[in-house]
Amino acid sequence: MPVNLEVSENPGQACATLLSSIAAEGGHMVMTGGGTPRAAYETAAASGVDWSGATLWFGDERCVPPHDELSNYGLVKDSLLDRLAGAQPTVHRIEGELGPDAAAESYERELAAAGPPEFDLVLLGLGPDGHLASLFPRQPTLSVRERRVVGVHKAGLEPFVPRVSMTLPILGSGKRVVFLVSGQSKAGAVAAAFGPDAKPDPRVPASMLAPFASEITVLLDPAAATGVPSGPA
Repeated sequence: MPVNLEVSENPGQACATLLSSIAAEGGHMVMTGGGTPRAAYETAAASGVDWSGATLWFGDERCVPPHDELSNYGLVKDSLLDRLAGAQPTVHRIEGELGPDAAAESYERELAAAGPPEFDLVLLGLGPDGHLASLFPRQPTLSVRERRVVGVHKAGLEPFVPRVSMTLPILGSGKRVVFLVSGQSKAGAVAAAFGPDAKPDPRVPASMLAPFASEITVLLDPAAATGVPSGPA
């Protein structure tokens, strides 16, 4: 399974271009939270593309109300949805306020009712500990194969709030799986997950996605890429 490492001064721009392209085609996208994608969402919102045919899903969510500053949905709403000039896309948010187990069950049913959908893009971030979505190092959620969504009762990093997360098989099922990563603090995780010597390791959850994906693209800035060569790994 090829991993393509793309290093640029502004990986968020490449991400925004990809988001806009898939939105214009009416595709299904799995969105991510965290601070890194905010600028990409804002740029995509300003592109003038018609998002009305697109469908947005979420790879994970914190168990907080949707208006809470910790909410991944809240981030996407503020940086993307509220900035669109035209009609809104269809949005399937995770109801994190229900709690980890009830919210996971609800989203599992929602995905099942949708087919489940074929994702044209799964967008992910990478934590400095190597986590993706809300799948943290050495947690039992990494071994779940029979479910699409799981409740996460204890986060491995701040903020230490319960979470809901898609599992590895569904995160890897996208036609395009893209990580957006920036900053020196992520360089070690990038090397461990995607470097030439990387192999599936529960201490680095992102490294465990490769067997489920047909292709992974990692959009990096130079600081995050200091531990890896650019190009296919």
